[in-house]
Amino acid sequence: MAKAGDLKTGNIIRFNGELVTIDELIHRTPGKGGAFYTGKMRNIRSGRIIELRMRTDEEVEICRVETNDYQYLYPEGDYFVVMDNNSYEQFSVEKALFGDAARFLKEGMNVIVSFESDEPILAKAPNNVELEIVYTEPAVKGDTSTNALKNATVETGIEIKVPLFVNQGDRVRVDTATGAYIERVK
Repeated sequence: MAKAGDLKTGNIIRFNGELVTIDELIHRTPGKGGAFYTGKMRNIRSGRIIELRMRTDEEVEICRVETNDYQYLYPEGDYFVVMDNNSYEQFSVEKALFGDAARFLKEGMNVIVSFESDEPILAKAPNNVELEIVYTEPAVKGDTSTNALKNATVETGIEIKVPLFVNQGDRVRVDTATGAYIERVK
């Protein structure tokens, strides 16, 4: 067990049986009474923000979290199977840990997964991915108003908005956080 004085922003601790990450930590020394810490913690599972107030000598459990690069192999029900690039060991990671970015994952991509005692707790897809357009309507001549967009379906089956000059068979870069078109890839 560590003391609250040992905490730093970014640490992952077990608080009331839940894993939380320290987002903000401020040391307070009032004129009267003992020093204490205030700040904000974020629940890893739910994303909920929790207010923090601890005495400097209060005991906390800092969790050991290992983060590595893994290769995404295939979906399996509510899980994605990933492989450690060094040991070739395979793990099942909940799709929910990837959030909305899970829609854009394709086999062979590298992802980042954090484990706490053999349990995956965080997963992150690449910030942007290159995908092929498998279907889009051709642009209509004369429909060239500023920033005109059309629907396009990418190889993962997701529909995104792209500029009129993008055609079927083109490769595009997509932001995995928002699902927005970034650029056409040559």
